[in-house]
Amino acid sequence: MNKLLLSFALFLHGSKRYRSTKEFIHDILTNANNPNKKYIDITIIFLIVTSVFILIYEVKNPVPEWFDIYDIYFVSFVFAIEYLLRLWVYNDLSEDIVQEYNDARYLQRDFSVWDSLKTGLSAKLQYIFTPAALIDLLAIFPAYRPLRILRIFVLFRVLKLLRYTKSIKQFLEVLSNKKFELLTLLFLLFFIVMIAGIAIYVLEEKINPNIESLFDAIYWALVTISTVGYGDISPVTDEGRTISIFIIISGIAMMSFSTSIIVSAFSEKLSELKENRIIEQINKNKSFLLICGYGQLAKMFFRQRETEMLNYIILENNPEKVKLAIKDGYRAIHEDASRYDTLKKFNTDHADITMLCLADNDVENIYISLNAKSISRKIKVIARASNSAMVSKFKYAGVDHVLLPNMVANTMIYTAITQPTMHKAIHAILTGKNIARIDEVHVNYYPTLIGKNIEELHLKKSKLLFLGIKREGEFMFNPPLSSSIEHHDILLVMGRQISLDYFKMQHAGDV
Repeated sequence: MNKLLLSFALFLHGSKRYRSTKEFIHDILTNANNPNKKYIDITIIFLIVTSVFILIYEVKNPVPEWFDIYDIYFVSFVFAIEYLLRLWVYNDLSEDIVQEYNDARYLQRDFSVWDSLKTGLSAKLQYIFTPAALIDLLAIFPAYRPLRILRIFVLFRVLKLLRYTKSIKQFLEVLSNKKFELLTLLFLLFFIVMIAGIAIYVLEEKINPNIESLFDAIYWALVTISTVGYGDISPVTDEGRTISIFIIISGIAMMSFSTSIIVSAFSEKLSELKENRIIEQINKNKSFLLICGYGQLAKMFFRQRETEMLNYIILENNPEKVKLAIKDGYRAIHEDASRYDTLKKFNTDHADITMLCLADNDVENIYISLNAKSISRKIKVIARASNSAMVSKFKYAGVDHVLLPNMVANTMIYTAITQPTMHKAIHAILTGKNIARIDEVHVNYYPTLIGKNIEELHLKKSKLLFLGIKREGEFMFNPPLSSSIEHHDILLVMGRQISLDYFKMQHAGDV
């Protein structure tokens, strides 16, 4: 049995299909950034709402048989599958067995598969007794209810909304941050209710016909301190009325105190909740831009945009700069992009992300670049460097493109002094004003270009100047006219905007 379980564990450990399936299910159940998770959430919420609707409907109406089949079998079956899948992906028993086997071989000690199984099963048992898992389990029970009264278990399905409704989860998280204050208030409430209940019971048990037991007295105290006041029980002696006065005042004070605690908790978390909402909206896009740092370069970048940018977010560690960016009309949040937890909030697995590192110093930009590449090599990083001596360090950090604004500025200043006409021409090209602008033509968007040579494009007729081709990471400046265009090429051309638009429209129409 020991060898059989080990062989099976090794088989699962080496199976790419098993591991990819488990990772896929874990991701779709737990990763809020997974674009397919929303469909799972909507389905579960729909099943919960319809199940509760049937419970309410059947109180005064005969329920069709297919309602019962849907509620008792289908809904419960889906919840059972979901519960088992969550239990399965919580941890991996095969990984525990293989790890224990490798450790035993390395330390040259006896291997026992049961030790690793105990560890793995103990972890699953701990999960089973978590509040969320217990709610999931109780939500399945309606499938086993031979008695009508057991249909009340359907209400446990409502509690599953805590897992699938983000607003409720955020509300509970806010309250959990004030757990100490709320528990202290609850203990004080319990103390006052017990003292007042015992006092009214001792004073009026033989006089007041509505107080027959200690439970009646405690019930009166709780109703009074909550300022509900049903009126079914009221004190009849002056001593009892005096207790009522004190307990009503205590109730008002405690309600005010609890309200202030909740309001302060939400005030503290309000900015965080807003930022999380911005991140959620950004993560819905298939591609977006992260701008790290809000300084002069970032301002210049936004000013150069002719149209409003939609899919971007500014990450700034300085709260004053965050306020300035928001005041300027840009989407910014107070986050440190060099921290692993910050970038993990973004949908790095399912979206194309470009990161623009524009922090004030090179060290911070390198840290941000290293952090981005450690999370996902797919993130395209463009970073600002202070001088050319830092370029190699940025390349080692995995930066895709290094910007040297100081060198460009110095070159432009020198050109403006020595060759003012050339400076005007370069400035016009860079800013896209008057005469011309440089643009990229991605060949994969225009399949009819593939296989043609540069001469066949007749760029001169379109009044465009051909500059070069980017192919497999390398740029070929002014290649021969006989060069053939390949599928993933990027053509760099220059001309007036009207010529560029006409060229693209002409070839887009050929597709």
